[in-house]
Amino acid sequence: MRTAALSREDTVLEIGAGVGTLTAALADQAGWVTALEVDQGLLPALQAGSGGPPNVRVVVGDALEMDLGGLFWGPQDRPRKVVANLPYNIAAAILMRLLEPSLRLSLIVVTIQREVAERVVAAPGSRAYGRLSVAVQYHAVPRIASRVPPGAFIPAPAVESAILKILPRRAPPVSVPDEGEFFRVVAAGFGYRRKILMNALARGLGLSPGVVEAACGAAGVDPRSRAEDLGLEAFAALARALHQSLAAGPGTL
Repeated sequence: MRTAALSREDTVLEIGAGVGTLTAALADQAGWVTALEVDQGLLPALQAGSGGPPNVRVVVGDALEMDLGGLFWGPQDRPRKVVANLPYNIAAAILMRLLEPSLRLSLIVVTIQREVAERVVAAPGSRAYGRLSVAVQYHAVPRIASRVPPGAFIPAPAVESAILKILPRRAPPVSVPDEGEFFRVVAAGFGYRRKILMNALARGLGLSPGVVEAACGAAGVDPRSRAEDLGLEAFAALARALHQSLAAGPGTL
């Protein structure tokens, strides 16, 4: 709650409301709250736990399937925030949905498994750095606000947790000709971690090693490096250098 810094001006979406413990706290500070829960069996406890305040709307549904933007209510010009203890097994997938620019979120504060949070904030060159790191950092500025021990939960889980604060960007920090191509390049690079970058990109993108090596040269990237060594700008430079070859389709010579 301190990390979310809520006010009565905020409209908040809580994903995975459970029995309403966090919901009640959100209702005390936010203007409008939508508590989303997929398990209908939890509804009686959720409604009782949240206390049924007039600024809370309980919705049954799956966060991976629903129109998340349509779940916010209240005046449409108010700041939109997501504050939630995410279901750990689908946390990464939900995070990627929350980063869609059309949602117009001003802040995301979520509790997730510590290892996933560390992947989100990881820097190039670290073991945790990967596709999730690049994807989130392209769309937002993430940081770990605090770590949460297993003993904070009942029952205590077998994993450690972390509170992750994410500030969505108004615009990406790098320029690319096509976002879809950019993320194809990222996915190809990390798809074959044991291969050098040139071979990983050639295999993952269906291009010849010669084309990829030339693109690496144009981008100022060592073709014998590995994806985990590259930051956002390096991936963006590769996407720009490979744009014409990717647009021409696989098998480019």
